Amino acid sequence: MPEIELSMAISYYDHVSDLLRGRVRAEGIHLATVDLPVEEIFFRMLLFVEWDVAEFSMAKYVSLVGSGTPPFFAIPVFPSRMFRQSSFYVATGAAIAGPGDLVGRRVGIPEWAQTAGIYARAYLQHQSGVRLRDIHWVQAGVNQPGRIEKVMLSLPEDVTIEHIHERSLNEMLLSGDLDAVISAREPTAFTARDPGISLLWPNHHALEEAYYRGTGIFPIMHVIVIKAATLDRHPWIAMNLFKAFEEAKDNSLRSLSSSLKSRIPIPWSHDRADEARSLFGEDFWPYGIEPNRHTLGAFLQYCHEQGVTNRQVQIEELFPPQLGKFFKA
Repeated sequence: MPEIELSMAISYYDHVSDLLRGRVRAEGIHLATVDLPVEEIFFRMLLFVEWDVAEFSMAKYVSLVGSGTPPFFAIPVFPSRMFRQSSFYVATGAAIAGPGDLVGRRVGIPEWAQTAGIYARAYLQHQSGVRLRDIHWVQAGVNQPGRIEKVMLSLPEDVTIEHIHERSLNEMLLSGDLDAVISAREPTAFTARDPGISLLWPNHHALEEAYYRGTGIFPIMHVIVIKAATLDRHPWIAMNLFKAFEEAKDNSLRSLSSSLKSRIPIPWSHDRADEARSLFGEDFWPYGIEPNRHTLGAFLQYCHEQGVTNRQVQIEELFPPQLGKFFKA
């Protein structure tokens, strides 16, 4: 059977590099890939479904599944995972020393249905005892004005969001019109080391490790999706793509653990890989449904609680049924 050609948009990651370079191949598939910023991929995929395969926001995908209108379906490949206690930025003059100080304050978000924000707000609710209704939420672009919410929301009745189109969160945080911002992308003033903006938790690494030890949740940010029409024509590509992504990821994890060479430009990177293995297990970046069932279930709960979905989405709704069972020799 000749190979079929599929287009794919994804940002570069070490754990997908072997697939992008052709060192790992998905059986029966030739991938024509483009490397773009994730926000651009999400925007173009959500509005125009431009590629057969793409990296996509986990939150926006869950929202589409919840509304019953997904134009694509996910495979349980998660290229981006990050703890989000590091995503809280505060105005240094706002006297915010802990999460309780956010009560009654104006807190900026780029979108309510941003995956990072959902995990961060869940941390406020479930670990810090801060009710979302007690915060004045302000939605705007992080560093550029004009960003809008891209999916339909079903907000809890006691939660309100003020939408501002003419100014950025970065600008408002510096001017004192916001007390804090929760965002995956850093405000430009923070990256420029402006003293007017700081992290709520400068020691977030220890906090995030404690969060994982206490909850077992390793937050999933992005997922790989396949255009529904393409999957309908070639249902076998879901498993073949999954296996190829898994092989590329396994190659990356082995290389990261080797002391022969520096795979990434971080001192002691192989020691960091060993530390991750001791905390998360041998496969410290797991794909698949079962190894991620706990994290997926928690995220779906958070989406419903926060009104990103109008109903409780089930894990089995997210992925094609052929990804739920694996051949055993």
